[in-house]
Amino acid sequence: MDVKNALLNGDLLEEVYMQPLPGSTYPPHKVCKLQRALYGLKKASQAWFAKFRSTIHDCGFTSSSYDTVLFVRKTARGTTLLLLYVDDMIITSDDVDGILLLKQFLSHHFEIKDLGPLSYFLGLEISHDSTSSFLSQAKYTSDLLARAGLTDCKIPSSPLETQSRLSPLDGSLLSNATLYCQLVGNIVYLIVTHSDIAYAVHIVSQYMSAPRTPHYNALFRILRYLKGTLFHRLHYSAHSSLQLCAFSDADWVGDPTNHRSTTGFCFFLGNSIISWRNKKQSLTAYSSTEAEHHALADTTQELLWLH
Repeated sequence: MDVKNALLNGDLLEEVYMQPLPGSTYPPHKVCKLQRALYGLKKASQAWFAKFRSTIHDCGFTSSSYDTVLFVRKTARGTTLLLLYVDDMIITSDDVDGILLLKQFLSHHFEIKDLGPLSYFLGLEISHDSTSSFLSQAKYTSDLLARAGLTDCKIPSSPLETQSRLSPLDGSLLSNATLYCQLVGNIVYLIVTHSDIAYAVHIVSQYMSAPRTPHYNALFRILRYLKGTLFHRLHYSAHSSLQLCAFSDADWVGDPTNHRSTTGFCFFLGNSIISWRNKKQSLTAYSSTEAEHHALADTTQELLWLH
């Protein structure tokens, strides 16, 4: 679903004035008092979200305690979820009639457009068959490779060289770090569907303040690896069990600078991976056993939250 001119729906709770637009017939010493929010106004997004939240609450929805832009409604007929991102929203439910009633309710309050079944959202490509859903970022990755000039390149077998240990002092500083920072920021979003690059991205993202040639080469190795996995997708089966399963691991003294270890974990709901992370530990472990204990503690914390 898409809300047309979403920010114009916001109600201003404070007095806001603006100068008349050039070419208007207002006297030069007069100003305009805004009755509604406008695009470009600092509080326009806040006013729009407040308006939408109060409206959707009138339809029986409540805000999720885990994410303020996720709204939930539970009835005897089923559960309906609505996820909002600025003017775009995703609606899903096991109550088909409830979805239709919700669309009618929203159309009475806002000018909306029904975009049909979910297929593309914020760079994520979603496809379905009778029993499964698939999630990928092929177009996003392809555009990123074209921007980096890697449409025709050799494909490595892994996103990071074996036993690679980057440090802040290796090689020479890049004359212009802008491209490095932009590309790292882009591939961070790719972790949403590529758990296999999470550790490598965790490494290269540590050197954005002063990237050097080895860091740049490692970054481009990740991009070349992505070219070989361009059409890999996450698979979510409708017949998967609801058993939550976790895997945890840690290296020991993986960072050559401060000798910190890195925690890595992933969670499966049945056969479908739903969460993963690679993060440097906050304390220095004095043994591999201690590093593993820190990793298990972080994994248990995530497990309890997911449960």
